[in-house]
Amino acid sequence: MTGWFDGVVGHGRVVKLLERELASPAGAYLFVGAASVGKATVARHFATGLLCPTGDPTCNICRRARGGNHADLVPVLPEGRATLGVDQARAVVSQAAMAPVEGERKVFLFEEAGAMTDQAANALLKTLEEPTSTTVFILVAESEDDFPSTIASRCRTVHFGRVAEAELIAALADAELGPDDVEGLARVAGGRPGLAIALTRQPQVAEFRRLWLALPGRVTPRPGEAQRLAEEVLEALAPMIAEAVGDIEDKDRKARAERRTELALLTSGLEILASWYTDSASLQHGGPIRNTDIPLADLTDVTPAQAVANAERVLDATIDLQLNLRRQLLLSHLFTTLA
Repeated sequence: MTGWFDGVVGHGRVVKLLERELASPAGAYLFVGAASVGKATVARHFATGLLCPTGDPTCNICRRARGGNHADLVPVLPEGRATLGVDQARAVVSQAAMAPVEGERKVFLFEEAGAMTDQAANALLKTLEEPTSTTVFILVAESEDDFPSTIASRCRTVHFGRVAEAELIAALADAELGPDDVEGLARVAGGRPGLAIALTRQPQVAEFRRLWLALPGRVTPRPGEAQRLAEEVLEALAPMIAEAVGDIEDKDRKARAERRTELALLTSGLEILASWYTDSASLQHGGPIRNTDIPLADLTDVTPAQAVANAERVLDATIDLQLNLRRQLLLSHLFTTLA
């Protein structure tokens, strides 16, 4: 990839689409996909290209836009710990009616658009439906279901999938890690470039994967034991979350970043756990396995039918995570049912 999308890991199909869009952009875009998969990063690159008047990604205007120092690039972030409210939406509507300050176009970037309240969405609706020719909106969220259906229908939706493991490994080649560490990190990241990059300097990554792969041999039907196991998993996340989020001065932004990182790590952990059970079923039917460092005898501790059922239970839990249920209760219940 060249030009405005240099540095983007994966998402080749999306990048080619957006490169074409730069010539004649729509009034509003909705970028959707899994947490930490790279949506906001691509959105910032796209916004830079939209503001460039020269066609040169290295120009001074592009450098300022990438650095967040361009008057016509307007970030819209939630107020407080959770929501993007109606007053902010009305302020955006007022700004959108004004002419650009520096160039021919103004870009409003909602990196956490999923935090928008229904009232805010409704306040923004008419502006999205009839944007001025000099205004582009980019909304970033995990799902179209985060909004009223009227919002998604007025945006050009761009779907982001997971990045292939081979692409992640190639992107991590300069991270000063050994080949085994790079491969382990790519597996923990689960196709999420943002999470992979955030975890590059964390020695806990290998242990994190081993912890989840050891769970099938440790789960118990006793609720008390399952609860203690859930506590252990969440305690293992804490230093990784702190390191990945880093030093964000704004407390509310930091709290939101911590929640997103916890969700991404828990989802990755559950996917690693599910891979143990799919390996178990595959091995016992003569098929290939993904986690080749697990003793084969361990994978026969459950029957193929039990392995398939447990894999489904674990993947169902990844969906339940999105509902903001209490993490410890969700994990405790899961570990009890797996046993």
